[in-house]
Amino acid sequence: MDFTTIQIGIEKNVARIALNRPEVRNAMNAQMIKELTEAVKWLDSRDDIVVIEICGNGKCFCAGADLNYMKEMANAGYEENAADARRLANLFKTVYFCNKAVISLVHGACVGGGNGITAASDIVLAEKETKFAFPEVKIGLTPATISPFVIAKCGETAARDLMLSGRRFSAQEAFDFKLVNFVGTMDEINERLCFYIKEFLEVKPMALRNCKMLLRTVAHRDDPNDPVFEKTAQAIAIQRTMMSNER
Repeated sequence: MDFTTIQIGIEKNVARIALNRPEVRNAMNAQMIKELTEAVKWLDSRDDIVVIEICGNGKCFCAGADLNYMKEMANAGYEENAADARRLANLFKTVYFCNKAVISLVHGACVGGGNGITAASDIVLAEKETKFAFPEVKIGLTPATISPFVIAKCGETAARDLMLSGRRFSAQEAFDFKLVNFVGTMDEINERLCFYIKEFLEVKPMALRNCKMLLRTVAHRDDPNDPVFEKTAQAIAIQRTMMSNER
């Protein structure tokens, strides 16, 4: 498969997806959202893949939404915004409902939608200098499409602190809030990555799939058609359209 905004490398049973728009700090646009969704689905369909890594090339993991992309959507109508929000929600759902072990490696910055990718992942390893933020409220929006995944990972109390304030927070705070599983230097997180890969490669693929289904069922987030995903997509579409009308 050919991609322009991401890179894929496969070694035996492990696939690595690298966000590859370093010139804009791997900010997500429509093309990256499409390619990431396609890549995860493709790797999920392969019997030889057990682990999927997601990382970012350049200085940071992901700076959130691309500004030009946001300007385009601000000038679009409700229906176009709703369709776009559904595509973004579908990306996070694709990661969350993936049957492989998904590990995100975060460095530099993880902002806005980047937190949707990590929250939907099974394991998150963060370089200790990484800065996190949910800045949507500071530009007149809400972190709607990522909220089901973030709240499932860190809970409502942490989400209220971070989403309502839109403040920056450190990798250590992200660990304390349960948004990440491990914090360390790049050497340490790469060592931890090798540890997890070794452990996951010893797991029976069907058991891994069934255990992920079990965890989603117990957490009451086992239905990809849950109305919450559509409601959050509609919420961000309405907000974008209102912003456009106010201009």
